[in-house]
Amino acid sequence: MVEMTRPIDDLISDFELLDDWEDRYRHLIELGRALPPMDDALKTPATRVLGCASQVWIFAQVDGDFLQLQGDSDALIVKGLIAIVLMLFAPMTRAEIIACDTTSVFAKLGLKDHLTPQRSNGLASMVARIKAHAAA
Repeated sequence: MVEMTRPIDDLISDFELLDDWEDRYRHLIELGRALPPMDDALKTPATRVLGCASQVWIFAQVDGDFLQLQGDSDALIVKGLIAIVLMLFAPMTRAEIIACDTTSVFAKLGLKDHLTPQRSNGLASMVARIKAHAAA
């Protein structure tokens, strides 16, 4: 049986191939540009993620045991971070999302060492919001 790789595993491999953080930031921005647009009607105070320096919206809809997630931001790097979070959680069940050790995944990507404290806090706020939706 062939084991499927998850999008986040592919991203970790991509990041390992990029030697310096300038290249990783460029890749992060490209991920943000590739993020599907979020309908403006979903950008409400209820979907706004507090704790982020930029404006960030995360919309989660329960679909059986899974969440259908959408996200957007007014900053490209932050949109890239949203794309990473969506790559991480998209293939997971709600229970797996709640149990997921995001810290180790983000460490493999080197995010902990290369994001400003403000962006790190925003990333943590995004994860907390999605985990809260998964638990609801």
